This record gives sequence, C-alpha cells and structure tokens, in this order.
Amino acid sequence: MTEILSPEGAKGGLSSVNGSGGHSPAEPVVAGHPAWTALKTAVEAIRPAQSKDGSIDFEAEDAPSRAAIEAELERVRTAVAELAPLLPHDAAYHEALLADLRRWADEGFGVPDFLDSLLAFQPAQRREDGLTHLVVFPMYTQNGNPDRNLEAVVLRMVWPDWLAEVERTRYDNPMFCGITFEDFTSGYDTNSAVLFPETIAVREAPERFSWGGIFCDREAARFRRVVEAAREVTSLELPEEARGLLADQERCQETFVLWDLIHDRTHSHGDLPFDPFMIKQRQPFWMYGLEELRCDLTAFHESGKLAADGYPQGRDVQYAVLLDRLFRFPVTGERTRNYDGLGGQLLFAYLHQHEALRWTDNKLTIDWDRAREVTVSLREEIETLYRAGIDRPKLVHWFKAYELVSTYLSPHPGSTWAKGPDALDLSLPPRKLVDEVLPDEFPLSMFYEALAKKLRGVIASTKGITAESPTLAAA
Repeated sequence: MTEILSPEGAKGGLSSVNGSGGHSPAEPVVAGHPAWTALKTAVEAIRPAQSKDGSIDFEAEDAPSRAAIEAELERVRTAVAELAPLLPHDAAYHEALLADLRRWADEGFGVPDFLDSLLAFQPAQRREDGLTHLVVFPMYTQNGNPDRNLEAVVLRMVWPDWLAEVERTRYDNPMFCGITFEDFTSGYDTNSAVLFPETIAVREAPERFSWGGIFCDREAARFRRVVEAAREVTSLELPEEARGLLADQERCQETFVLWDLIHDRTHSHGDLPFDPFMIKQRQPFWMYGLEELRCDLTAFHESGKLAADGYPQGRDVQYAVLLDRLFRFPVTGERTRNYDGLGGQLLFAYLHQHEALRWTDNKLTIDWDRAREVTVSLREEIETLYRAGIDRPKLVHWFKAYELVSTYLSPHPGSTWAKGPDALDLSLPPRKLVDEVLPDEFPLSMFYEALAKKLRGVIASTKGITAESPTLAAA
C-alpha cells in the first residue's frame, strides 16, 4: 500500500516549499525531483499497452504481462506519494488519485474511471501565480493524442496580479486557469495546448466542470516562431510594439492568457441562438468557425478597451489576434472541416477587401489603424447574424451564415450548398444536410496555398514546443 509521505519523509529535502504551499517560479521543485523522472518512465512503460479507451488487453498479441504492468503502476503510485508532500494544496487530489490508480489495477485494467480524483482536483479554487500542480490522468490530449492513455504533467499557474484584477472586475471567469508546462509525458509532446476535464476517462460526466487550463507558454512560443517566419516570407514590416511582443516570451504568455480568458467566457455571453459550445449538435463546420472567430474578435474588441484604460496587454492582444489568425490558423492542420483555418481565411479576406491590408509586389502591408476598425466591423457582422438567428429556424440560420462567409470567401466549385436551398433535399432533417457539406467547403486562396508551402516546415517544428524551445526555426 503506497502512502503519501510527510514532508520530512520526502526524498530530496527540497526547501523551496513555503508555508502557504507555493513555490518559487524559478526552481523546478517537482520536475527536477528524481521521483518525477521515475513517474514519467513508469507512465511511458504503461501507455503502449493501452487501447484507445484506456483499457489494457492482456490477451492481445505482444501484450505485456499483467505482473509487469502492475509493477509499473506501483512505481507511478510510489512516485506520486513521494511528490505529493511538495504540493500540499493538492493533497485531496493526490489521495484520490492513488485510490483511482489502485482500483484500476484491482479491477483488471479495464476502461479507467478517474472520476473521484477528477472531482478532487480543483485548480481554479486557488489561482496563485507560480503555484505548481502534478497531474496524472488517463486522458486524450486535444489536438494531440486521441487515445485515453495515462498521462502525467507538471504545470504552473499563470495568474499575475493585473490579470486577477481584470478577471475580478471586468471579465469574470471563475473556471479559467492560465498554465505553463514544466514537463510532461508523450501525449503532450504534440500540438495540444489545453488541459480540459472533459478529456479524462470517467464512469460518468459530472453535471458541470469547474476548471479548464490553457498552456499559454506553448501558444506563445508557437505564435512567436510561426509569425516571425511568416513575417520574413511576406516581407511584412511590423510596428515597434509588435516587434517587441514577438521578442519577449513572457510578454507573449501574458498576452495569450488574457486573450484566452476573454475568449473562453465569450462562448457563454452575447445574443446566442444556440448552445454556445454546440455540444452534441451536428452543424456545418463554418458554424464552428464563426463561433470561434466571434470569440476571438470579442477578445480583440475588449482588449482595445483595456488598452485605452492603461493596460498595455490590451494592445498586445490585438496584435496577437490579428497575426495568429492571419498567419498560423489558415495553414495549420488538415483541410477537412478546419473551422479555425476558415476563420483565419475569413479575417484575411475581410481585411483585404476593406483595404486594411494589401499583397502587392510580393509584399504584405497592413494599415494597422484601418485593420482595427475593419476587424471590429467584422465582429459586428457576426453579432448581427447571431442576433437575427434567434428568430430563425436552424436551417435558415445556417444558410445566412453561409451567405456571410461566401460573401468574402469563394466556395468550392463543386459545392452543393453554394447552389442554394433548391439544390438540397429540404425534407431531410438539418443534421442529414451536413453530409452535403464538402470536407473543404472553402478552399485556400492562392495566397494561402503559397504561404502554406513556405511555412510547412515551421508549422511542423512547433509540435511539442514550450517556452524552453529555441524560438525561431528556418522556413
């Protein structure tokens, strides 16, 4: 039976644990501990044996013995118990985690159920800048590993005083956690930049989730590398404050945590004709694209207000939204139902057609003042669509959204939806008409086709990137 050791019994004698359970952000208290290395090694030994749902089939070809997996799992439990005293704020979670790990083994390594430890993990209840958490769950990593493998991650909270004040007084979001990586197992050596409770294997979903984490260090590092490469390829000249943003990882991290704070809460604010997260709803992917873009443009708009009120992070968010949306989103990921890519394409086309940016003589120029005005106008068009959608049937709303997008982006020439309602069998329920949507309903423009080729290597190099990764890579 593995027990959590007292602080005196923990190996390593690390003295940077202070009386409140916090840590000096400069010292990797957990990730530098020998028990963390042992934990990672054991987790990586278990993961290859797991099926997609997280279970282990010991009858499968080349499957390890149950005794071998039990030994590795016990090493995980021993390491967690050894590290737990360094993190007294997570004591209840780590106790529940040890029990869930033990039960998984006792029940034969079937589909994991870590509901008890999930409910005990409550990082949003104590948002303190630099506070460390050790997290172990069977989970998939969004935009990373689709299987529910056992994963371990050491993370730190990003919650500077100015952000706490903004959240408290202007953009309340009690579930939001800005976080950074210290170290992780291979499920996070991917493009995943989130830690969400809904990705964790449990017997039943809780009535509501109480936290969600965004790895702002990965988002910032990825942004810096891709935008710098795109700037070189397009010969774009940036204002001094934008160049300063790209040169500063910590400044970028705080920019992204503010952007994500406002974006996240926007899903539940405004004139919403549908479930804001569109859970269990089958819709054309341009609806998801417009929703994500609406939230980003709201962050852009609100950040302008913050900048006017003396928050320099507000202007940084505006640069980040434009540059990330214009350069990274359209050329990242597969083209099949790529709704974030679609949002970036739409923003570029809208700015281009409203004379806020020009691509002339193989050089990109942006009128930044005009771009801010035009970006706000695009947000207003989407907000008008949403407000009117409250009074429309679902299918009519979908067509109106299609009209908005296709005003600025050319649909695929083979599209049935582009031909209008008369080309579709409207006797079918709306969800069936989604089958008529092409995987790439709005293909890339010639500009983006060329840019995608130039940035392919840079985009690939951002897999697993963190604040510690080399900042720039050659295109």
